[in-house]
Amino acid sequence: MSTEMLGMILAGGQGTRLGKLTKTTAKPSVPFGGRYRIIDFTLSNLSNSGINTVGVITQYEPLELNRHIQNGGAWGLNETGAGVTILQPYASSEGAKFFEGTAHAIYQNIAYIDAYDPQYLLVLSGDHIYKMDYAKMLRAHKAKHAALTVAVMPVPMAEAPRFGIMNTDDTDRIIAFEEKPEAPKSNLASMGIYIFDWPTLRRYLSESYATDGTLEDFGHDVIPAYLAHNEPTYAYAFHGYWKDVGTIASLWQANMEFLSPNNSLHIADRNWRIFSQAEALPPMFLTKAAHVTQSMVTDGSYIAGTVTHSVLSQNVKVGEGAQIVDSMIMPNAVIGKNVHIDHAIIGENAVVGDNGDVLGDAENIAVVGYGEVVGRKEKA
Repeated sequence: MSTEMLGMILAGGQGTRLGKLTKTTAKPSVPFGGRYRIIDFTLSNLSNSGINTVGVITQYEPLELNRHIQNGGAWGLNETGAGVTILQPYASSEGAKFFEGTAHAIYQNIAYIDAYDPQYLLVLSGDHIYKMDYAKMLRAHKAKHAALTVAVMPVPMAEAPRFGIMNTDDTDRIIAFEEKPEAPKSNLASMGIYIFDWPTLRRYLSESYATDGTLEDFGHDVIPAYLAHNEPTYAYAFHGYWKDVGTIASLWQANMEFLSPNNSLHIADRNWRIFSQAEALPPMFLTKAAHVTQSMVTDGSYIAGTVTHSVLSQNVKVGEGAQIVDSMIMPNAVIGKNVHIDHAIIGENAVVGDNGDVLGDAENIAVVGYGEVVGRKEKA
């Protein structure tokens, strides 16, 4: 079997910066925007780009992620291609060995990749919110005769020191890479999206792990190695909404931005749909319904309280007298009577007892974790 470009999603991250929200699940399976999970955006981008053979590399707490993805049928990935294959952590004759980096994860799945004999390998993260046509990126890769193309996002220069920064010439060829530079020479930040010529990458990885095994990570090791060996390495500039939701603050902010009908993510665009296990209809921005203002409420939720500028996922219950403001409530959460929630994220299956408060602010988002129960507070 042969495919021109094989997609590989790195979805094994623990997401430690999301704290209690990823205690029992991998970061890509964390709910987002009421009816989605974070990985839905990457899977939908693949489907919309016509890439229908995909490997998903898992590691940390993969059960919920595996159940969600299955064979990729919800995204139509199994209709014209091989669909999705879940790739579990590698185990050698010496015993189990977790992936030591992004490039190491790809190396340990060489047999899977070789089975499809791709000319190009598309390497993606499973924990970003964005819409992107990977087919356009592939056309740019071919036009440049590149060995590696790195998607980059222009960021404000003041924020550039937080990213891996690509310095390019006037043809977009990458001439230097700086990891979180104090004095960046450009504002082109790596998005962690790569297209490789597979035969070239395969050779680099195989030679490395036959000798010193130093090519563990794409950003830290592989890109510098390509530049040192003068491999044709190019930047592909992306202009649009993109957010790494790997922190509590960024996850909350992205959900609040999601509420705006004018959000540059254009979630309601029927020409580039975001799919999930259930049909992903465009969200309804409820502005006149009783008890609900400027919020998104997903199927199966029951609201007896007041919800303002918040996102409620499936099967959320909100008791009488409760007030929810500027918050994200994940699936199956139960909010008791006379509860006050403000600037918060309430995890899946969590319970906030009657008369309880979960109060944060824009600088410090309050969090109730997966399945966590917070105590009741007696009436005054």
